[in-house]
Amino acid sequence: MGPVEPQPTAAGATRTARAAQAARTAQDTRTARTARAALETVFRLESPRVVAGVARVVRDLGIAEELTQDALVAALEQWPRDGIPDNPGAWLMTTARRRAVDLVRRRENYARKLAEIGRTLDDTAPPEEPADPDDIDDDLLRLVFTTCHPVLSAEARTALTLRLLGGLTTAEIARAFLVPEPTVAQRIVRAKRTLATRNVAFEVPYGPDREARLGSVLDVIYLIFNEGYAATAGDDWLRPALCEDALRLARVLSALMPKEPEVHGLTALLEFQSSRAAARTGPDGAPVLLKDQDRGRWNRLLITRGLTALARADAAAPGPYVLQAAIAACHAQAYTYEETDWPRIAALYALLAARAPSPVVELNRAVAVSMAEGPAPALEIVDALAAEPALRSYHLLPSVRGDLLHRLGRTAEAHAEFAKAASLTGNARERELLTRRAEECRHPRSRD
Repeated sequence: MGPVEPQPTAAGATRTARAAQAARTAQDTRTARTARAALETVFRLESPRVVAGVARVVRDLGIAEELTQDALVAALEQWPRDGIPDNPGAWLMTTARRRAVDLVRRRENYARKLAEIGRTLDDTAPPEEPADPDDIDDDLLRLVFTTCHPVLSAEARTALTLRLLGGLTTAEIARAFLVPEPTVAQRIVRAKRTLATRNVAFEVPYGPDREARLGSVLDVIYLIFNEGYAATAGDDWLRPALCEDALRLARVLSALMPKEPEVHGLTALLEFQSSRAAARTGPDGAPVLLKDQDRGRWNRLLITRGLTALARADAAAPGPYVLQAAIAACHAQAYTYEETDWPRIAALYALLAARAPSPVVELNRAVAVSMAEGPAPALEIVDALAAEPALRSYHLLPSVRGDLLHRLGRTAEAHAEFAKAASLTGNARERELLTRRAEECRHPRSRD
């Protein structure tokens, strides 16, 4: 008989058990953190689709949001325990829709209507639903048209749709609108209340009603794309999912309304802008300015699609989106930065400023003028915008002014402008870029 193995003492066994429990707790904590991080990402991307799908069932945006939040809570409880599902977005949609169906079944009028339908089934065959060629089987687009109902103000329509469809926070919408955050919050709450009290149908309108809402729908799609193209906040400069959603909606809309020039104009604009996405960030995710982009990475297929959509617009009196698409086409067709037709771009911006005047359009016109005529005349345009209330917290105003001053050799002033711009942006990547440019102004020899 061999030697007897030493038995652990009571104190040793306790320490072992405690270590094992600590290891299990640490593992559970890591699992919970992984699940929570995944859920935050998925929810940000998928919540618009979930809200839209649930709203189609319950016909109430406020309730749809609540049920979507309920699905989020269920995921927070189950994912850390059961693991992240293979298709997280589908899991959220299924969970929320099941709760929506349960809610509808519990409503008293559902039972009454079901009884009424049941009494007529023996006597009357159900009529076939009309096959409307203009119908859209797309919950997201249906959500856009619903939230762009004329019972809401233009500001409320855009804010609500960006919140529900774009998945933007109230703070992000406020920065996109250049208005205080409480103002946006009030608009969203009042908009949902108005849609509920006025019993607005969750549907895509037809005929004159659709045309009346079209301008708001285009504006919303454009703002969603812009938030994805240059995020107002966060660690990433691009949010590709938002760009993809906006471009997909624009394409669907252009197929739905082939005789609307502005629809094709918006689609063309988003095709052109999307074509540059891969070249707009470096390997580390840092922004790459237009003049420094590798144009070999631009997506020529998207550029071709943009040119096709722009040709379809063919407007005798081009609207704002057709003009912006024409500007983007000038960039897309230039194989080098030096080949860009800046005089034409400046002329198009002048037309756009006359057609849809705004301080932001004037600021963009100033950039084009600086390339076509030089920084001095452009600086006069920018300085005239300094008193604009809407641009008071707009980081691109001091950024553009800093660039013009830098090119004029006024590096000390340029440094101050870039530093101011860095302090105003909410995006970490853009802040790094502006801070770096501010530091470059301390060394005049580094000027191009």
